Amino acid sequence: MLAAEPDRARLAYLSLIREIEDFLYREADLLDERRYDEWLDLFAGDSTYWMPMRKNVGWKDRDKDITDEDDIAWVLEDKATLAKRVAQIKTGIHWAEEPLSRVSHLITNIRLADSEDSLVDKLELTVKCRFFVYRNRLETETDFLVGRRHDVLRRTDGALKFARRKIILEQSVLMAKNLTVFI
Repeated sequence: MLAAEPDRARLAYLSLIREIEDFLYREADLLDERRYDEWLDLFAGDSTYWMPMRKNVGWKDRDKDITDEDDIAWVLEDKATLAKRVAQIKTGIHWAEEPLSRVSHLITNIRLADSEDSLVDKLELTVKCRFFVYRNRLETETDFLVGRRHDVLRRTDGALKFARRKIILEQSVLMAKNLTVFI
């Protein structure tokens, strides 16, 4: 007896997951190759890019270990501000990126936060992943940025775009000298 034909909904789900993985891996390549204008094109016009701060809290307050959007953050930007950061780096006189850092982005544990059943005709998708960003600058400056991301993706004119990014670093004190690297 032949195996049952795969469920069309399951195949559509697997196809979507693969498309999202390719999208996130392409983004990592664009950042590592310093193709910042192409990277910016991955963001919707109304997108937000947010990196809240972590706090050291006790067990009973564990749900309060990340600052809210109306509180202090490492980064809270829109696409226009990201474009200004990119333009500043591209001047060649940005002190924290002259000479340029060597950066490698690793993305893993990619999964849809939405249930498989809720994906039909959904306009935005919440994707969770883990990241490891290695940066080396000059001879001795090395940084490791590790954490998780919550991305909201929106299909615009047939292509995926970032509508919102929340970056959660797994450290409460930033050990890097600066945050010129995009995550």
